[in-house]
Amino acid sequence: MSSTAIQKKETSAITHRQKFEGHTGNVWGAIHLPGGQRIITCSGDGSLRVWNVKSGTQIGEDWRDGDSEVWSIALSPDGKKVVSGSSDGAVRLWDIDTCKVVKKWTGHTKAVLSVCWSRDGRRVLSGSWDGTARQWEVESGETIPEPILASIETGHELVYAVVYSPDMTLIATGGWDGRDEHPIKVWDAKTGKLVATLKGHTKWVWCLAWTKDGKTLVSRSYDRSIRTWNTTNWQQTAVLDEHTGLVRGIAISPNDRILASVSGDRTARLWNLDNGQPISSPIQHAVYVTCVSFSAGGKRLATGCALGNAYIWDIAAILREAGLDDLLSDPKAKKSTLQVNATRPPIQVHPPVNRVPQGFFDGVPPSNSSPRSRPRSSALPASTFLSRLFGQSPSDAHHTSPSSPLDWARNLLNPRRQSGEQIELHGRNPPVVEVPCAPGLRRNACARERRKRPLPWQNAAASSSRPPKPNATQQSGTATQSQPSLQSQPATSNSSTTPAVGDNAAATSSTPSRPNVVLIQAGLWARFGLFIGCLSPEYQDGRH
Repeated sequence: MSSTAIQKKETSAITHRQKFEGHTGNVWGAIHLPGGQRIITCSGDGSLRVWNVKSGTQIGEDWRDGDSEVWSIALSPDGKKVVSGSSDGAVRLWDIDTCKVVKKWTGHTKAVLSVCWSRDGRRVLSGSWDGTARQWEVESGETIPEPILASIETGHELVYAVVYSPDMTLIATGGWDGRDEHPIKVWDAKTGKLVATLKGHTKWVWCLAWTKDGKTLVSRSYDRSIRTWNTTNWQQTAVLDEHTGLVRGIAISPNDRILASVSGDRTARLWNLDNGQPISSPIQHAVYVTCVSFSAGGKRLATGCALGNAYIWDIAAILREAGLDDLLSDPKAKKSTLQVNATRPPIQVHPPVNRVPQGFFDGVPPSNSSPRSRPRSSALPASTFLSRLFGQSPSDAHHTSPSSPLDWARNLLNPRRQSGEQIELHGRNPPVVEVPCAPGLRRNACARERRKRPLPWQNAAASSSRPPKPNATQQSGTATQSQPSLQSQPATSNSSTTPAVGDNAAATSSTPSRPNVVLIQAGLWARFGLFIGCLSPEYQDGRH
């Protein structure tokens, strides 16, 4: 793509967060260690060195195993080991805790310029100037184990780059072919057979990187270009050509959204892989840049240079200044969440319904429709609302659902009716819970229920003023069939004779014959406050 066609937000000069000095040769590799507080570098001086990111100082002594130049390093997936490739053709496995070589694989006849781990950490892949690629079994107990496969004769005169696909089924190789075209070759990891040949670069391929989703392969070449390839059809999808010098290294951020590249033009560049455009201004270095890598979180970038220096750069600050903070997020994770939610049935959201205690509207005059079919409404005339608020709810007495935290409150809100008060009943007579009294003890509801009887002195007034009951039998002789008792007890009639038990209950609540019983009458404001509490959605379980 042409630089004039790219519109980007220019940023101020970018400065490094830390500088590491000490190597006496070119730094060919720089990677972040777990925890984000250390990096490790390899160099042409034959050493590996660990550095403190905060102070910039070296930690411990140099890691050495001979004097051979170390061309490449790679960190194991578990973060406990490092593999390196050297000019003596050996592939070495280092333990990070002991800083020692734990395994050494030989087989290549020339320098090893590229090493790579499989995603499961069980294999190591190496590419050499001898034109071959080899796989090594990490867990083998042998000191010098044989490779899993015979070496792959790649056809490259020199192999500069090797990489596993994320699913470990494919191997990509790149290098010098001694011709005008320098193709990338893709191999079956198990059989070693050639799968695809990708043509486009006009000079040798120095580095390869695969996105974690396996859909894109990125290559960089000495022809100063970076190219991306669709691994479904192996077609080239983009060419990034902003660098003016040889491109020596590339790295992809952990979320697959940012590409970093370094070049002989003394710059490092960041690219937006979503649209293929550069991010911010180039990151300037004093000399040509040889290698690059992202930290585990993608917020820091390590670069290595000629003449032995390495640097740390704050990617989060660069993106923030460029107004592209979102490139640190992972859109795939959000998309996955949306896809999972899309497979679920839609959730029916019902607005909360404020319910009032059962029987609160029993005093509302009946309409033309039956009580069963009439919908419940929270809109009442003012007089009815006030009368229900400060009056008695008849059905509260026969509430037979499991007890709730507001049962005692409703009992306080139901004062006894006066002797002259009219009783309006709709439907069948509500049963009442018989409450026995015992000296020194509080009232407790009894499990047995009986039908409420009119008090003796109420019979005369109530019989003349009570409206006829709907669907109720008018003859006392048939009361047993129309109103069955809730418990196993003798049938009762509607005659004026009240059983002794009813007399005792009435006398207990209307006369001071039992001094141990105290009835508390709640005040108007107390009733109002408790009524408001009954409307809370907390008690909308269908039992109130």
